Amino acid sequence: MAFFKYSLIRGVLFVAFFLLAYLALHFSPLTAALIAALCAFVVSFFLLRKQRDGATAVIADRFAPNANTTQSAGAVADADAEDALIDANPDVWVDADRATKKPHPQPEG
Repeated sequence: MAFFKYSLIRGVLFVAFFLLAYLALHFSPLTAALIAALCAFVVSFFLLRKQRDGATAVIADRFAPNANTTQSAGAVADADAEDALIDANPDVWVDADRATKKPHPQPEG
């Protein structure tokens, strides 16, 4: 939730600065967008430290090596079954992650 809140605040800042630069100061849309991005960055860098740290903690927790999985119980069970099959039969090749379902030749040996 902290990441969403921080992103929402930065988005609102960007829109506010964009509207100010585009409508009030009559800059071109590209120039107004660049000015808005820079101003939103500066304001969020100096004034939103607490929210930024919370958002960073959420991302760090999500990508930590020991993070909880977001897969369903069925997907975890399927992955465990594939791992057990490969451990029991090293000559079996499972490639369920490929987008194309073309059969691949099994290695001889």
